Formats: sequence, structure tokens, C-alpha cells
Amino acid sequence: MTETKQTIRERVWDTMEQEKVGRFPFPLRGRIPNFKGAEAAARHVFELEVYKEAKVVKVNPDSPQLPIRAQVLKDGKTLLIPTPRLKDGFVRIDPAAVPPGEEKKAASLKHMNSYGQVVPLKDLPRIDLLVVGSVALHRDGRRLGKGAGFADREYAILRELGNPEIPVVGTVNSVQLVEDDIPRDQYDLTADYIATEKECFATRSPYDKPSGIDWTRVTDEEMEAMPVLEEIRRITKA
Repeated sequence: MTETKQTIRERVWDTMEQEKVGRFPFPLRGRIPNFKGAEAAARHVFELEVYKEAKVVKVNPDSPQLPIRAQVLKDGKTLLIPTPRLKDGFVRIDPAAVPPGEEKKAASLKHMNSYGQVVPLKDLPRIDLLVVGSVALHRDGRRLGKGAGFADREYAILRELGNPEIPVVGTVNSVQLVEDDIPRDQYDLTADYIATEKECFATRSPYDKPSGIDWTRVTDEEMEAMPVLEEIRRITKA
């Protein structure tokens, strides 16, 4: 019997607590969990050709990916961070606007708006690489976030706006790599590369990523909670 997505999430959060591999903020449950080894996982990412060649990198705003966001700026790349719950779209931080030594502060959720600015969707640059946080990842690229669907929706939004397919990198602690048969919906985002504190590998995922927004699945509540959806509809229907 195939387990549900939430059952797998709960077990991963439990394992992280039992093995004491989680880090602040707590509780780990209900969020993209921070983990011991996040910096080591990040260093693996920086060795990937898709990272070295990228000029614009979108990274989720969660704690375990902070080392990646900071390094993106140190490496002179443009950083895009989704606003919480995607209420205002994306914040763009130009590395030239960040004084040396302040990259970690600039890349933090608390201070990103002081160093960057919300960019209108119609003015988004082409994104070359996308980094996602996860609760669980399978070696074939299947992914579980915290259950709100924002990473899936963000990718679909970028594709809807005309961005070509984007390589996706996920960083997790090795205990978050699962062998479970993760249930998959067609709108779920998959990872092309996975980095842990121990290794980094290409998933060669057989699953397609979202190619745009499936408007038939967007509820009135989501339209109200995410004003960017209405903006996208206007842009794409213009």
C-alpha cells in the first residue's frame, strides 16, 4: 500500500528529531526543516556546472538554503527570492547593491527587502537555476515540500511567463533521502540534482516538470491569497 505524502513527511520530521540532525528554527515539523550539514550540502551545489554557469538564481527563503543565497551574491550572481506565501511575487537582489561582507544579511528573509526590491512579474529576468528546500527527496527526483505547494506553483508561474525549463537543485540532510514510493501529481516539481552533506548527484528524473499553470486547479481562495496569479492572468492573456 502506497503511503500518503503527509505520512512520509511526518516520518522524516520524526527521524530528524530522533537523530538530532535538525537545527533552529524549531519545531522542524510543519516547515522546510533546517539541518546540520546545510553548509556542506551548499558547497556541493557550488561545484555543479549548472551553478557555475548561472547568472540568475532563484532560491527559496527557508533557513537551510541561506548559505546558498549568500554565496549567490558573493559570486556576483543575481538572486531572486520568493516573498512569503508568494504574496508579492519575487524580490530581486543585485549583487552590486550588497557591500562586501553583508551577503548573508542581505540574503536573509528579515533583510532581503532592504537590499533588494520586489520586481514586477513582467520584468523578471530569465532564471538559469532554481534551488528548492524539501522535507523529503527520492533519488529519482521526486520531492515533498511542507505541503503548501509553493515551490510547484512558483516553477509553474515562471514557465507560464515564458521562462525556458529550469534545472532544479534540492539540498537536504541525508536522512531526508527516502526510498518510499512518493505519490506524485502532474503539477509536482522534481529535482534534477540533489546535494546532501555527504554527496551530490544527478537524479536523471523521468518525470516532467510543470510547463505552466493549470488554471482549472486554481481556486478562488488561491487567487485571493496570491494576487500574483491575477497579475499573471492579465499578462499572459494580454
